[in-house]
Amino acid sequence: MKGHLRWVVVGLVALATVINYIDRQTITVLWPQHMAPDLFPDMDADGHKAILGLVSAVFILSYAAGQAIFGKIFDWLGTRVGFVLSIGFWSIATALHAFAQGVLSLSIFRVLLGVSEAGNWPGAAKANAEWFPTKERALAQGIFNSGAAIGGIISIPLLAYLAIYLDWKVIFLIVAGLGGIWLIPWLVIVKAPPKYHSWITEEEREYILSGQINEDLNEDGNPDGGYNPSTGELLSRKQSWGVITASAAIDPIWWLFIVWIPTYLFEVHGFNIKDLAVSGWLPYVGAMFGAWFGGLLAQYLLGKGWTVNKTRKLTITLGCLIMLPSLLAMSVAVTPGIAITLMFIILFGFQTAIGNVQTLPADFYGGKTVGTLSGFAGMAAKLTAFALTLFVPVLTAGANYTPVFILGAVLALAAIASVWFLCGHIQPLKPRQENSAVNIN
Repeated sequence: MKGHLRWVVVGLVALATVINYIDRQTITVLWPQHMAPDLFPDMDADGHKAILGLVSAVFILSYAAGQAIFGKIFDWLGTRVGFVLSIGFWSIATALHAFAQGVLSLSIFRVLLGVSEAGNWPGAAKANAEWFPTKERALAQGIFNSGAAIGGIISIPLLAYLAIYLDWKVIFLIVAGLGGIWLIPWLVIVKAPPKYHSWITEEEREYILSGQINEDLNEDGNPDGGYNPSTGELLSRKQSWGVITASAAIDPIWWLFIVWIPTYLFEVHGFNIKDLAVSGWLPYVGAMFGAWFGGLLAQYLLGKGWTVNKTRKLTITLGCLIMLPSLLAMSVAVTPGIAITLMFIILFGFQTAIGNVQTLPADFYGGKTVGTLSGFAGMAAKLTAFALTLFVPVLTAGANYTPVFILGAVLALAAIASVWFLCGHIQPLKPRQENSAVNIN
């Protein structure tokens, strides 16, 4: 019977994502009623929202740069060291928030946090491609993505509860310590990739390596790493741009909610910090279920003999179509219960789709290129999320959130179009000269 070390690895990556989201959500939970009144006592609610939009946009922009930087770092130094650098630096950056004095210092600390937290996503994509056969990748990605949802579920009530008793500066220091604790099991367990790991069973090693169908076999019958083009050639393929565009279209929907859920509930539905602790976390339960559903659905379809092409397109399209009506309905959500229910559905649909979007780099390219394409896709996604976050305070003037919800629905449709028309037939790519007859771009 094959072992289960690969599931331990993805569990650790999912736990890192939980910590990642607790760290980044700290400011959104504490801002409206604690940080903003303390740092900017002379400003009104609109001024506080504008500053949150600015520092959140700065975070996302630095996050975009960090995606590309850490994509290369993970391909260069490997999964183990890449995660040590990423989570180590973001824990330090989180602690520095306790010393913020104004817009400038807070923005600097958000830049440091954004760049370092960005490593989590290309790192997870690379760990997925490295530790899982193709048929299990969507489920593994779903488990990893559920870490983001669990982080939201945990962070909102936890941080809101702590805010009742502790100063916001102390809370940042407590949260920062979680990353250092995570490093201990990571360094002990993830000693090497599966091909060389001393703890893995031979059955599991063979199961992983033989199931990575994107990797061609060399003359000795071993995986040779698949198609790993140069960066220039990578960006010349329309499939790469399909991945990048789909990510850029769908990702801002997630950021719209993770940045603005507390502010929206405070502003539109009159929540206070205790109300937020009671129910503000419920939309993330939908996200958690969606991450599991998207991964399990893809694994089920592949197990039934569906092609990767059909499976990815169906699951991504289904997730986006689940989001559409609820995004449009958010503009007329007249009670907190209706709004939270709609957000639950939206985040369920988002996570159903996004796990399969994030596995696309591994579907097209070999392991040495997955981190690079994932980094570029993540960078593009964060640039569009940056633009949306920066303008949310303007678009929602007077507590009117209808324009941003309509925009979210348009982005969901754009993600579907990218997967169907730019990605084309989803299958392992070959160098053009070796596959010119069947792989036309």
